[in-house]
Amino acid sequence: MSAHTAAPPPATTADMKKVAVATIIGTTIEWYDFFIYANAAGLVFASLFFEPAGHEIGVLLSFATVGLSFLFRPLGAFIAGHLGDRIGRKTMLVWTLILMGAATMLIGVLPTYGQAGIIAPVLLLSLRILQGLSAGGEWGGAVLMAVEHAPKGKRGRMGAFPQMGVPLGLLLASGVLALMTGVFSPGDAFVEWGWRVPFLLSFVLIVIGIIVRRTVEESPVFAEMAVKAERSRMPIIELFRKHWLLVILAALTFAGNNAAGYMTTGGYLQGYATTPIADGGHVGMERTPVLIAVAGSAVVWLLFTWIGGRLSDRIGRRNTYIAGWIVFLITVWFLFPLVNTGNSWLFFVGIAIFTVGNGLTYGPQAAYFTELFPAAIRYSGVSIAYALGAILGGAFAPLISAWLVQSTGTSWSVAFYIAGVMVIAFIATLILRDRTNIPLGAETPEQQESPIRGTSHA
Repeated sequence: MSAHTAAPPPATTADMKKVAVATIIGTTIEWYDFFIYANAAGLVFASLFFEPAGHEIGVLLSFATVGLSFLFRPLGAFIAGHLGDRIGRKTMLVWTLILMGAATMLIGVLPTYGQAGIIAPVLLLSLRILQGLSAGGEWGGAVLMAVEHAPKGKRGRMGAFPQMGVPLGLLLASGVLALMTGVFSPGDAFVEWGWRVPFLLSFVLIVIGIIVRRTVEESPVFAEMAVKAERSRMPIIELFRKHWLLVILAALTFAGNNAAGYMTTGGYLQGYATTPIADGGHVGMERTPVLIAVAGSAVVWLLFTWIGGRLSDRIGRRNTYIAGWIVFLITVWFLFPLVNTGNSWLFFVGIAIFTVGNGLTYGPQAAYFTELFPAAIRYSGVSIAYALGAILGGAFAPLISAWLVQSTGTSWSVAFYIAGVMVIAFIATLILRDRTNIPLGAETPEQQESPIRGTSHA
């Protein structure tokens, strides 16, 4: 088409409903796969894949595999971001889902260390890397499909749908694991074979997700760029040449949310609460009530993610973030005292109130990041900022937390660590401008204004 061909019409209400369903189903499945691994790492992988290292070192190695995948998220973000800005959001959404699903199913059939020796943890690490590559490209495509289809005044609401897929994935993963530990394979049966079932169930979910995602139309913003021939030839190079500081600041805002979220989603609290006192544990709770409590907290997180997205349409993305940081910095001091009681209800209360801040800073994120970056490099920008933030925040939060407790003997050290990351994220939020409802099309005057306070151009 010529550069003067009319741009595609804006998305209809029916289009937006279809996009909302496709993004929330797709991200739920993607993060179900991711959280199944994180939960299993906290519950059984230390003994299954790292048994010769002993319990304490095995726990650290198990959590290190959780963090390892984050190191490959930027590579996944680079690849998916480049292709997403060049060939479209929709295509990359399907391929990232296939990659995540394949890796998850293969983990479900892996031999353990006792069955295959050193090859078992090597294969586990390799498949975890594939999960990281997929997760690095998934989020950017999902949020852009949702937000770029939305009209002004509804971007926060639409962007909350792919965000809600994360707590839904946690809810589904924790629920399936709770079912396996409490009903079908309690005790030793879960360690012997029950842990594999949630990984194998991924096949059914992936098929559903692919069918749904293939029915969605391409983002109208990308379609407009294609019509006007305004796609960047090298979006990654342009991103880092012109917007490197924006990438860092956006990454820091996500780091605080991600570090806090991985206290529950990364499997740390599950392992912390269920390790027997005799093995160096601090709480010694049963697996099933802990997993049920985590599933319950995911419902609270889901609710406040939706509230956070809608609230950001009313009071702005930045103000909603600030409210979330304040809630976080208050509730972090209640988390471990409630968990350490060993009471399943108080355990639930502790992690549930902690997820309120998580929702308020996660619900607006899709719209917030989308409005920060110019259209031609937006997939690359949001994906790489998200991936870097995940490394700085959640990648090794479970590992660092486990090491802090082992070194200091107190969970207060973890609270101070998480609070410190949140303060940095809070400061980064204050430096960025609120660009709520900025036009999302290519080369608008509003897009040319710098999103960083105190600077005059992007």
